[in-house]
Amino acid sequence: MNRPPAVGGRGLVASAVATATEWLVEPAEAHPEPARARIRDRPVVAVVGLGPRSGATTLARALATELAARDAAGACAVTAAAGTVRSLGTPGAGRLARALASAGHTRTCGRLCLVDAPDRPALADMARGLAPLVFDVGDPRDAAPAAALADRVVLVGGPRVEPALAGAVAASLARVGPRPLVVASRPREDSGWTGKMEIAIPHSRLGAQWALAGREPLGDFGRAIVALADLLERWE
Repeated sequence: MNRPPAVGGRGLVASAVATATEWLVEPAEAHPEPARARIRDRPVVAVVGLGPRSGATTLARALATELAARDAAGACAVTAAAGTVRSLGTPGAGRLARALASAGHTRTCGRLCLVDAPDRPALADMARGLAPLVFDVGDPRDAAPAAALADRVVLVGGPRVEPALAGAVAASLARVGPRPLVVASRPREDSGWTGKMEIAIPHSRLGAQWALAGREPLGDFGRAIVALADLLERWE
């Protein structure tokens, strides 16, 4: 969905604003276990990718795994298209998959219950009393409906996303849902994200693999996900 940036500062902003119109609406080392506070409720979180290869799916599953670790049920639901999953699920994820089976095709992946649900409002209603729910949103057309259902919204911008786009999309989605929190995924130095994001998620191939498998990532990547979950807890 990204257009090649124009030359010059004003050109970059103009390009980002033009792109934003598409969104407008009315084996790792041993690491110490991070301190985790139990979540106060079971939130519905929309994780929205701001462009191709922004890392939204990786972030959605990493955040969901962290929310699962904080929840008494030990599991979290995440929307995902039907497909093959190689990671074995935990007992908590299995129980959640059975409980949500009527919402769509479910399968387990580590701490996660992946749900291919055609009716997102119905899924949100079912999940609220059972476990946290994360909407993995990659299509701009789905961003506003998902934001309207969510208690929290996370915008994810990758290395190919112009930072000015994040502000425009955040302002748009705030009209229909909660004020979005902006995450820069794998930001390059001098990329312009300073002051336009709440938190940065570093690059980690191993961390991404663990997140996609529904397991808590370690190292700097894992600590950033813990910090993101902490921030979501107090975000207003």
